Order: sequence, then C-alpha cells, then structure tokens
Amino acid sequence: MSDYLPSYVQGEWWTPASPASATEVRDASTGEVITRVSTEGLDLAGALEYARTTGQSSLAALTFHQRAVLLKQFALALTERKDELYALSARTGATKTDSWVDIDGGIGVLFSYSGKGRRELPNSTVLVDGAVEPLSKDGSFLGRHIYTTLPGVAVQINAFNFPVWGSLEKLAPAFLAGMPTVVKPATPTGYLAEAMVRILVESGLLPAGSLQLISGSVPDLFDDLRLGDVVGFTGSASTAESLKAHPAVQTGGVRFTSETDSINASVLGTDAVEGTPEFDAYVRQLVTEMTTKAGQKCTAIRRAIVPATSADAVIAAVQARVAGKTVLGDPRAEGVTMGPLASTAQRDEVLRRVRELQDAGGEIVVGSTDAPEVRLADGSTGPAAEGAFVAPLLLRFDEPQTDAVHTVEAFGPVSSLLTYGSIAEAAALVARGGGSLVTSIATHDPAQAVELATRIAPFNGRMLLLDRDDARSSTGHGSPLPNLVHGGPGRAGGGEELGGIRAVHHHMQRTAVQGSPEMLTALTGVWHSGAAAHSGGRHPFRKSLAELRIGDQIASASREVTLDDIETFANFTGDTFYAHMDEEAAAANPFFPGRVAHGYLLVSWAAGLFVDPEPGPVLANYGLENLRFLTPVSPGDEIRVELTAKQITPRETDDYGEVRWDAVIRNQKDETVATYDVLTLVSKS
Repeated sequence: MSDYLPSYVQGEWWTPASPASATEVRDASTGEVITRVSTEGLDLAGALEYARTTGQSSLAALTFHQRAVLLKQFALALTERKDELYALSARTGATKTDSWVDIDGGIGVLFSYSGKGRRELPNSTVLVDGAVEPLSKDGSFLGRHIYTTLPGVAVQINAFNFPVWGSLEKLAPAFLAGMPTVVKPATPTGYLAEAMVRILVESGLLPAGSLQLISGSVPDLFDDLRLGDVVGFTGSASTAESLKAHPAVQTGGVRFTSETDSINASVLGTDAVEGTPEFDAYVRQLVTEMTTKAGQKCTAIRRAIVPATSADAVIAAVQARVAGKTVLGDPRAEGVTMGPLASTAQRDEVLRRVRELQDAGGEIVVGSTDAPEVRLADGSTGPAAEGAFVAPLLLRFDEPQTDAVHTVEAFGPVSSLLTYGSIAEAAALVARGGGSLVTSIATHDPAQAVELATRIAPFNGRMLLLDRDDARSSTGHGSPLPNLVHGGPGRAGGGEELGGIRAVHHHMQRTAVQGSPEMLTALTGVWHSGAAAHSGGRHPFRKSLAELRIGDQIASASREVTLDDIETFANFTGDTFYAHMDEEAAAANPFFPGRVAHGYLLVSWAAGLFVDPEPGPVLANYGLENLRFLTPVSPGDEIRVELTAKQITPRETDDYGEVRWDAVIRNQKDETVATYDVLTLVSKS
C-alpha cells in the first residue's frame, strides 16, 4: 500500500503531494503503520460538481432496471476479488466471521437491491406513487404523485466499523435512484473502503461520475453542499447533532439522514427461565453481540434487561459461554474468534467509558479491564502492547434506573445487565435509552411479546421477537437487512436507511402532479383512463414488446349472461353461494337485485372476449391485480370488456418483458361491472 491513501475524484486517483500533516493508520493487532491519510490540496468542491454534472448525466441515461443490472455486476466483480478485501479486513481487527458480515454482507446488499430494482420498479426513470386521484367528475382532470431523481450528489459519511457494508448499503439505493455518490469512509479503516472502490473502478462498470471516494477529513464539506444534495451519516450522536445544525441543512435544503450509536436493549421474558430454549438463545445472542466485531456495532446489545430472578443464571451462562467460545487475538491467528478494536485510540475510549459506568455503580461480573493475554499471529499467546485488545465485559447494575447505563455507550465488547420486576418496568427501561436502533425480546409467551412490543415500538427502529421457533433461522439482533428499515428514533439518529425501495425514495423527490389523462400518461409511462387509446387493426396480443405501444386496446363484442350460464358455472366449480342460486335469499341481500352472476364467471368470460388464442408474442398470463366488482350482473344482462396496454416493462436480461393491461368490464347500460389489471409476459420479438 502506498505511503498515502489515495482518493478517487473526478474520474482519476488523487494522492496528496507532500502534506504538512497526515494521520497515521495502524494495524489494529500489531500497531504497524499501514498508510497515512490526508486531503490537503484536494478539490472537494470540484468533486461535488463533477458528481452533479457528469455523474448525474451518466446515471440519467439509465433506467431503474439498467442501474439494477449494474448493481449485480458490481456485486459479481467484488465477489471475484473478495479475498483481497478479506486480507485487508484482518488488519482492521476483523475475524473471518466479522469480515463476512462486512464484505459479504455489503455484496449481498448489492444483489438485494439489484433484484428489488428489477422486480419492484418500472424500466423507466419516473416512479409513480399511489393510486390516481380523480379531480373532476368527467375524468378530464387527474392527480397523482411521482418520484423523480434529486439533481445533486449523495454524500455518504461512514463509520469505521463496517467500511465495506457501510459504503455499499448507502451506495446501492442511491445508485438505483439515479443519484451519484461521494463516499467518505472513516480514517481508521478507510483503506478497506479504498480497496473496494478500486475494484469497482478497475471493473470498468462504473458510469462516469457515479462514484467518488474521499480518503481523509472534509472539514468544509457542508459549505459546498446545496439544495438537491443528500447526506447520509453514520457515526456518533454528538457529531450528527453538530452536522444537523449547519446552515446547509437548516435553511439550505440539504437532506440529512443519520444513523448513530444507540443504547440498544435485549429483554429476557419472565417465562424464559434457565433451561428453556429462549434462555439459551438469549445468552447465545448476547455473547455474540458482545464479541462480533469486538462489539463495535451500532446495533450491539448494550443493556441486557432480565427478570431479577434470572440475573445470576444469566451472568453464569454468559461467563461460561465467553470462557468456552471466545478466543481473543490477532484475526490472522488460527482459532481466534474475537479480534481487537479498530485502533488503540478506540480501545482507550472504550476503557474510559467503562470506568464511567463503574463510577456510576456498575460492577464488572464477566471479564476484566486488565490488558488481556491474546493469541498472536504466530500462534503464541501473550500480551499485545501495541494492539487494541479489550476482553468481553459484562457489568451489573443493582439500580437499573441509574442514568449512566442508559446514556453512556462503551463502543466495544461491553454490555450492562439490568433487572426488572414487571413487563411495564422492562418496557420503561428500554425507553430510558432515548431511542434505539433495535431491541430484541426473548419469550415464548405471545402475551408478553405483544405487551412489550406495543410498549417499546415507538422507541425502536426494529424489534426482534426471539423464541424457539425462529432461533435457528433468525438473522440475529445485530443484523440489519436490506429489505427492512435500518434506523431509529431519538438518540439513534431519527433517520432511516435500507428498507427496500423506501431507501430509493430517500434519494428522490415526491411531487404531486395534476393534469389531463393524456399528460399524466406521457409523464409517467402509465396509461390513464381517458388518454388516447388505439383500437382496431391488429390484435394487441399479436404485437411483440417492440411493437406494442401504451394505449393499444381491444374493445370486445358483447355476451349475454343467462341463468343457465350461472347455474352451470356454480355446479361446475362448486361455488353455489346463495347469491347465485337462491332468488329469494339473493333479493334479501342489500347488494343484489336477485340472483347474480359469479364475479369469477365474468372475469373468465372477459378473458374469452379479449383473448387471441393462437401462439404468438404473449407467452403467459401470470396474474390479476386490483380486482374490484362494482355492479352486479343479472340474468339477461350483457357484458363487454376493454383491454388497454397500461404499462410496458422490458426485462434487461431476458428476451421478454411484462405488460400490464387495464381491464374494464361494462354492461349494456355502460355501467362499470369490474376493473382489474391483467399481467402478461410478452416476447420482445
């Protein structure tokens, strides 16, 4: 690795020439200097403008699906070279398991958003939100909401604990939304983020300006931000508060979302006594959260809230599991299960926070603050004076209301045990944390789970209900997932990341649009009733995806519904519901004038009225959506159907795509009988 860690800005790698000062970055286990970091002389304003111009232009040319395909290709490129990332990750203090969470977890986010983008977003650049709102009686004036890409740059400020996952979980939704990213990793582990970005650059897959990297400090960053830019911050609550106060955020329109440290909790239910599967799962999870990434996770369990009658049993079980399962040392040594903290400065900060907890009444009941014996890289055991090692620590507080235990976070392998007497007391202790990313509840009693969950949900971004039924399949207390919201209220930052397509929306502007059906169709790429429709000529089912156009329509002939038809359908299907078979009972129903046709009979007949039966571009019907029956059909009534191409979504990687058809069944009085969407797969040629 070079003397100075480079940045990647304006399409090229940049390294400071001879900075007046630079920050040394050291191996977490040995103290060896790895690289130096400085941004002296870097044109930060130029990098931001490059993203807003070149980056915006290159991403705007791509649809959601094209961006989604690139995300998958990014993931594959990183997978091919992840051994390089694992080797560097060990220098941050991460074990192989820790590295898997960071590296493979980050790659998994790319795969997840690639899949979601292709399944849940249109193959276009404008996203509709919600249903159409009729604004006039004649249907000539409509309203609806749309999402469009913000015109700026997504600046992503990451913490030291997850240099790969932390970067990719922010990059994926921003990229899918069409917004260029500037990644600013934390200095102690920034060299791993740099290696990840280098792999992506060398893959040749990145659209110009879509991703830049700043290695080092950016003290004047917010002075160069403006309306249309987004900041995603992960770090300490105090830093987040100071950044929020900047005029660019307060009055300049810059969007700011933060995910910060929080005093997360795990509650052991009163039924989960020693010997139950829930007790065992609780202890196993607690120790995992104390030791994975050496406890350096914003989601780690900081408060173990247990019934007073189970406190001693929990302490003994934690002690036994730590002693039997945890091997502290250099991650490159065989058998090590827990590495050092990210830096000696971080080690010293954790020990200082532990002393604060002790001074507030916390008694260390598992572990010690003495310098631990560790397994060194050569396999020997001994002290590591230059390493950032701290043994797992569990403190017990006899007074669970002590302020410090709910406000002081030792960001390392440290947790505190608190006791409670009632479910209400346990919930109150959770709330004392002032807002958390996650709380888990270990119980097999649904009543306890419901009471706790409803009491603590307002104070948490996520909750895990842990019991014997999901203990093996659960991803765990401390594992944010791409398809679920990551964030939390209050101290946890008040923001949201991930959550599937929700995170894509964070990088887009929702706008209410009012206009005619024709104009809304042109803007959204979705046909609206009242817009131009094209019927006659070749049947739409005879048109390939390349030939089909929004608004192509078939208007069917009419078909009369008879009593014999209704009875035949009833007897054939077994649906002999009284509304179809009993005239007197049907007439007594406030919704029906007498016996009526089955709704599914009408939908089946509609298919027969609009279908073109010969083999052709239409490959399959794969569903109906939004089906509503509006007007009953009596014997002697006639029905007809209009089927209009509503939305066309080619698949980027297949020789077919989806077509959504607007289906409307009407009777002889031109009353609407039913409305629904028909979904088909159609060949591109």
